Amino acid sequence: QVHLVESGGGLVQPGGSLSISCAASASIYRVNARGWYRQAPGKERELVARHTNSGDTQYADSVLGRFTIARESAESTAFLQMNRLKPEDTAVYYCNLEGYESIYTFRRKRPLELWGQGTLVTVSS
Repeated sequence: QVHLVESGGGLVQPGGSLSISCAASASIYRVNARGWYRQAPGKERELVARHTNSGDTQYADSVLGRFTIARESAESTAFLQMNRLKPEDTAVYYCNLEGYESIYTFRRKRPLELWGQGTLVTVSS
């Protein structure tokens, strides 16, 4: 079964930059949306950024102007470029994918939602 694999987390100093990526383990027929979420210790998971096929892009107010979501549609790979990082950005980051795995599930209206395993981003001096 297709799954998402994240990479690129780590330790970065405040003010620094980091890029994390998320790749699908197999081709996916149709991707409707890609997103990044994060969960800090003791807090609920929250949306960081989300991009849809219709061209809509949404960012959390706390990351607007600092983070950028990007996607390579052919490879179903998503990226999150994080600049001017702050200690409060420390969290486990999860990627998300919404779509249809195959033309078979698309025609039968059986949508797919996948989550990555999470990658830890720590912002600290």
